[in-house]
This record gives sequence, C-alpha cells and structure tokens, in this order.
Amino acid sequence: MSDDLITKPRVKAKPKLERPKLHKVILLNDDFTPREFVVTVLKAEFSMSEDQAHRVMITAHRRGVCVVAVFPKDVAETKAVRATDAGRAKGYPLMFTTEPEE
Repeated sequence: MSDDLITKPRVKAKPKLERPKLHKVILLNDDFTPREFVVTVLKAEFSMSEDQAHRVMITAHRRGVCVVAVFPKDVAETKAVRATDAGRAKGYPLMFTTEPEE
C-alpha cells in the first residue's frame, strides 16, 4: 500500500447566523386614555419603573408618538397587541404599533 493518498479534512460550512431584525414598539398619543392608565400598561407590559413609564407617556403626549422599546419582531408585535388590548378591554383607544428599526 502506498502512502500517496492524502486525506483532506472536511471543512464544515458554517451557516451564516443573522441577528433577528429588531422592531420598535411605538406608543401613539390619544386624547382619551387616562395618563395613569397608560403608565400602568407600560409598567405591566414593558417592565418599566413608574418614572420610566411616566416619561414615555409624557413624550408620546407631547410629540404624538414615542418609541417604547425595541425587540425581535415577534416579541415586539406580541407586546404591542397585548398593550393595545389592555386599553380596549377598558374601552380606551390606546394604541401601540411596531415598525422595523432602521
């Protein structure tokens, strides 16, 4: 037997892992949902402190919208729906949307 045969190590192709696309959860201002209720929803759904939630609510109130948080798409959509549904359950037009982060 000759030792002429050279065995080459097999190179495993590594799949390219892409980071999941992140989405912003956005709070839209309305003139009907009580501020205290908005703060309560922000604390419950987004684990914010009273102070953080109050700042987000005031920013949305003054500017019309405020980015609440950034998550992978499915998490962002779930949280936006749950937060919006919390307002609907009380008869408020509270609205959260999502959009891709640039």
